[in-house]
Amino acid sequence: MSILARIKAFLGMEAEPEKEASKEEVEKVAEEKAKPRIGYIHLSGCTGDVMSLSENYDILAELLTNLVDIVYGQTLVDRWDVPEMDLALIEGSVCLQDEHSLHELMEVREKAAMVCAFGSCAATGCFTRYSRGGQQAQPAHESFVPIADLVKVDCAIPGCPPSPEIIAKTVVALINGDMDYLQPMIDLAGYTEACGCDLQSKVVNQALCIGCGTCAMACQTRALDMNAGRPELNKDRCVKCGICYVQCPRSWWPAEQINKDLGL
Repeated sequence: MSILARIKAFLGMEAEPEKEASKEEVEKVAEEKAKPRIGYIHLSGCTGDVMSLSENYDILAELLTNLVDIVYGQTLVDRWDVPEMDLALIEGSVCLQDEHSLHELMEVREKAAMVCAFGSCAATGCFTRYSRGGQQAQPAHESFVPIADLVKVDCAIPGCPPSPEIIAKTVVALINGDMDYLQPMIDLAGYTEACGCDLQSKVVNQALCIGCGTCAMACQTRALDMNAGRPELNKDRCVKCGICYVQCPRSWWPAEQINKDLGL
């Protein structure tokens, strides 16, 4: 079984087993289809997203070594200039008082074919939205915004942090050119304001809530409880990661993709 087939099987992305390819076929595909060039950019955040990526223990070595080409990253590549790349995974919000981060973000947008807001800090601002400055490390840094406030974002992987599985599946979908799988993340691009209130205004108030409790289970700060079959928000605990709304089955319903993943 090919490397890609093994990874897809591990992630449950294949409904049917893939036919074993000959060595000649593998070499031909390798010549015709270059590995996607991926860059990792860390701005203002906790590095939890890249830690989640590293938790793909069973497939990480093959994924990063044989399927993609890591061309840029402060901790992954010994390189200071920003090269051309197919996908830029940008973690963290951007500080408006940090000239270096602003310059790097703009340059990455120029060099990357696709920019992904990697994690909720990059996508929505998450807990950095509460910053007022005065913190010990950089007291002058007080204004943090999602990257889509400054540059065009092509897709977003929200989560605080995103799960290892969704990160791996996103990379594999990019390798396959599977835009159907990436469509929900593309639709989330530029959606920079998110919190538990979205469930009330966009799901409950629209008579869409089915009381499944997925939002409460997905909340990583336990800011949501189920009361009388409906989500109830504790605003003091909400960090504005937006994962509750993203995980709600009534916020996105791609029937074709669901049937494809289940082999129906």
